[in-house]
Amino acid sequence: MSLLSEMIAFAKHDNHIKSVEYNFLLAVSRQLEISREDFDYLIEHPVNYIHLKTHSERIVQFHRLILLMNINGTPSAKVKVKLYNYGLRMGLNFESINKVLFLMENFPNRLVPTGVLIDIFKLQYN
Repeated sequence: MSLLSEMIAFAKHDNHIKSVEYNFLLAVSRQLEISREDFDYLIEHPVNYIHLKTHSERIVQFHRLILLMNINGTPSAKVKVKLYNYGLRMGLNFESINKVLFLMENFPNRLVPTGVLIDIFKLQYN
């Protein structure tokens, strides 16, 4: 619930969730086995952030946020800063976050392939 609530807050950066963002978040909620009722409740009543324990969970969540950020086209600088700060708050390496944000411009639809993303974070983790 905390993960989804965080994603909803990220999508609400302009105080409105667009239908494409809503559908994406709803699909994520289904993957996380969260009911539609709980999902709709989270939109109006966010839960407190719970720090993800494993590095891989944090990378997966960061990847979801990248997908969400790019769902509406080219993200603004403000949205990129917000994503960067989320990554830092999750305890991800700042160099890895910067590299991902830089490299995503080189991929179709700015979607960094999962393998590339994992390799970037593995390099800094070691």
